Amino acid sequence: MTEATPAPSRGRYGVDAPGIVRMFLIGGAAAAVVFIVGFIAGSPGALVSAALGIALVALGEGGWMLYSSKIGKLRERVRIVDLAELRETDAVLDVGCGRGLLLVEAARRVPRGLAVGIDLWSEEDQSGNSPEETARNAVREGVAEQVQIKTGDARELPFDDACFDAVVSTMTLHNITEVDGRERAVREMVRVLRPGGRVVIVDMGKTEEYAETFHDAGLLGVERGPRVWRMFPPVRYVTAAKP
Repeated sequence: MTEATPAPSRGRYGVDAPGIVRMFLIGGAAAAVVFIVGFIAGSPGALVSAALGIALVALGEGGWMLYSSKIGKLRERVRIVDLAELRETDAVLDVGCGRGLLLVEAARRVPRGLAVGIDLWSEEDQSGNSPEETARNAVREGVAEQVQIKTGDARELPFDDACFDAVVSTMTLHNITEVDGRERAVREMVRVLRPGGRVVIVDMGKTEEYAETFHDAGLLGVERGPRVWRMFPPVRYVTAAKP
């Protein structure tokens, strides 16, 4: 008798910007303590009010970020990958794949294709970020056979020209501090994209730059969407197609 294959489970995608989340939660808790002690001790109203305001804002921001990391981004990944308009035989690249949030969802859409993820694996940007954890998430969600994982820089993608049918990237390019570095990364995405392919970038900032670079590179249907508040920080989608 053959052993039954375990049913796919949900992947584990960590906490985004864990240092910032920690700062908000610890700072908010400290301000809450100051408020409580000050209120009991009869401290000046301005001090007590300020401590309460800081506590509410910091705990709210930290809680929103945790919600986005654990729930919001898992829901939003479906909408993001929808925009790539994948076919089941496509090859898709996820630039800055992290623990595989988009990569796994894309792999699910290409059962006879390939989903490739590339990252530099910074744990400052995402807790527990590593190729091993990304591979485990692909196994957990039952798409390991469609997934390849590589280490590399978005500014120098180690792929041939026009070898992917779609390219996606979320919350990655803003981490490149230089304007010319971000432009190189966007142009690299265009370079590896096949004619007729689509590219989707999701980020909290710099999206005007990405759209402008797409225009300069000759892409068609360039769109920069409105703020999406279902993730935190709120993001914009930039989409385009290669002629």
